[in-house]
Amino acid sequence: MSESIHDAANLFIFPPSKSPHLLNPLVLAYIGDAVYEVYIRQYVISGANHRPNHLHKASTGYVSAKAQSKLLEALMPMLSEEEVDMVKRGRNAKSGTTAKNAEVLEYRHSTAFECLIGYLYYKQSFERLKEILDFAIAYKQGK
Repeated sequence: MSESIHDAANLFIFPPSKSPHLLNPLVLAYIGDAVYEVYIRQYVISGANHRPNHLHKASTGYVSAKAQSKLLEALMPMLSEEEVDMVKRGRNAKSGTTAKNAEVLEYRHSTAFECLIGYLYYKQSFERLKEILDFAIAYKQGK
């Protein structure tokens, strides 16, 4: 059960058809959303309360557009120039969909955050990705 993050990453063996920096930012956000969701689900399951309603509520506190928008704002000063560029690409991407429970700006910022996560994932920058994911948990907990 104590596999390293690099060993676990081998479970996902299908690389993208293009270099990560050439992928559409919405494609990066698509995979970034999934990567972030799995990380957060693993985190909430690591706690003692496994009632489905609790797991869902706990996860939503991290993965909602509003939560991700606030997280991105806190994260921005810690990002490299390359990462900021990826955030901007994600924020400016025209998705064609609208937010259900969020303001337009929150939705765009959450897409930008997911784009960054997807980019780091496909770039295989797993240590940096883990730093950001761990920051997300600490930020939500107020640490």
